[in-house]
Amino acid sequence: MRNLRLDICYEGTRYRGWQRLATTDNTIQTKLEQTLSRILDEPIEVSASGRTDAGTHAIGQVVSFHCESTMPCEEILSQLRRYLPEDIGIYSCKNASPRFHARLNAKTKTYKYRVWNSEQPCVFDRKFVYVDRRPLDLEKMRQAAALFLGEHDFAAFSANKRSKKSTVRYIHSLNIERVGEEVVFTVTGNGFLHHMVRIMVGTLLEVGCGDRAAQSIEDLFEAERADTGALVPACGLCLMEVTY
Repeated sequence: MRNLRLDICYEGTRYRGWQRLATTDNTIQTKLEQTLSRILDEPIEVSASGRTDAGTHAIGQVVSFHCESTMPCEEILSQLRRYLPEDIGIYSCKNASPRFHARLNAKTKTYKYRVWNSEQPCVFDRKFVYVDRRPLDLEKMRQAAALFLGEHDFAAFSANKRSKKSTVRYIHSLNIERVGEEVVFTVTGNGFLHHMVRIMVGTLLEVGCGDRAAQSIEDLFEAERADTGALVPACGLCLMEVTY
């Protein structure tokens, strides 16, 4: 039994997210599994480093799967590029160690969230940014962002109330910068809860426009979901990198 690793990217606009669903075939996992099963002539189930939301994009997603096929990696890569839809791309296909698992072995993940913060029209990047034209105080947002660093319980920043798993995560960095007409949030952590990055960004935007004090972040680690910021749209979010 071989264990293979794929490094992939996708534009998530038209998909219902990464994860396979019983109600639709329109997920990235389903498209990839169907294509691999066809190419390798055997049932294939894949695991990704993380389950991105509906409408979320990825530049640096990592996938692993097992197969019996002896088809060379170069041929698998060529066939995937031939048969997958144009909004799912494959950078590489490689043999991995038998124990490699895309999710379980991940050490850090980096996400980027793009906010179009301008009165100028945003035509060509509209599928990849959240438009928020309110004046934003970047310095106050940076002060608030610093309070997310380190290990905290992020239960109030998650949409999943039923999970019995730990909601403690470690944030290594959270940078905010203005790039032209955009304000870009880049966050790296050892893992993220469902909707966590989008709620963090929504909370920081409330700080930036003066609706919330920067120091209030400290109190939110013992608060409820209703106390944290708005869930910003998925279109602005992109998985950039996974480290192992």
